[in-house]
Amino acid sequence: MRPRGLFFSLLLLFAIPAGLTSAAKLPFETVFAGRATFDKLVAEAKANNWRALPLGERVATIGHALTGTRYKSFTLEIDDHIEAASVNFKGVDCWTFFEISLAFARMLDELEPSWTPATLLHYVELDRYRGGVCTGEYLSRLHYLEDWLADNDRRRLVNDLTRDLGGVRVNHAAREMTLGWRHYRYLRTDPALLEPLGKMEANVSSRPLYQIPKNRVARIEPKLKSGDIIGIISRDRPGLYSTSHVGLAYRASDGVLHFMHASSPHNYGQVVVDSRLSSYLARYHTDTGILVARPLH
Repeated sequence: MRPRGLFFSLLLLFAIPAGLTSAAKLPFETVFAGRATFDKLVAEAKANNWRALPLGERVATIGHALTGTRYKSFTLEIDDHIEAASVNFKGVDCWTFFEISLAFARMLDELEPSWTPATLLHYVELDRYRGGVCTGEYLSRLHYLEDWLADNDRRRLVNDLTRDLGGVRVNHAAREMTLGWRHYRYLRTDPALLEPLGKMEANVSSRPLYQIPKNRVARIEPKLKSGDIIGIISRDRPGLYSTSHVGLAYRASDGVLHFMHASSPHNYGQVVVDSRLSSYLARYHTDTGILVARPLH
C-alpha cells in the first residue's frame, strides 16, 4: 500500500520520493509543464476544501476545473530514450486528462505543504506504470487502458466494475502501437523496442476483455458515480475489439450522467463535459460499449 498522510509528507521533506529517480534524469521543465495552472488548481482546492470531498467527487471536480484545456496528442512522448513520470497542464489527451484528475485528487489526501509538483508526479507514476514504478524504460509504462485497468485493479487502486454492471466478454485486439509505431517518438528512435512491444501487446490481447454493450448503458447510468473512469471500447475489425478512448463520468446538478473527456481536434479540441454518456455512445457507430473503473484510494 502506498504511503499516506504525515508519513509520506515526511518522506517528501527528507528524501526523493520513491520512483522519481527516472524523472530526475530529465529537466524539470521537460517532465512538468503548466505550473501556473497547477498553482491555480491548488489555490482552488484550498479555498473550496476539495480535500473534504469523497475521492470520486474530487476527481470529477478537478476534471471539471480542467474544462477548456486544449487537446494535445502524444504528450507522454517527452524524450528519445528516458521514460519518466510527467505532467502537462498546457495540453492533454484523453488519457492524461483522467490521469491528472485522478493523481491530483489523490495528492489532496496529503498535508497541504505536500501539494507540490513532486507529489503530483509521484501519484501519476503510481497509476501510469506497471506495479507503480517507472524504471526509466519505455515498456514499464502501461500503454493500453485494459492493461492499466488490470494492473491498477490488482493493486486495489481502482475497482473494475465492468462485469458487475453486466459486462460481456468480447474478442480482444491490442495492436495500435505496433501498427502505428512511427507516431511514437521512443519507437522511432529505437525500433528494437518493437519486438518486446509486440510481445506485450500479445499478452494484453490474450487476456479477457469485457464491455458493457452500449445498448445497456442507459439502464446502468444510475449506478455510475461522478469520477468513475469510463473506457470506450470500439470494433477494431470484424469480430475484434479494443479500447479506443477514455474519460470520466460526471453527474450534473440535474442528475444526468455526462461523459467528460479530452475531445480530439476533429470534434471539440479541448476538455469538455459532453452529452449524456449513453447518447455519446450512440453518436459513434464504431463504439460498442464501455468499461468502468471506480477509484478506491
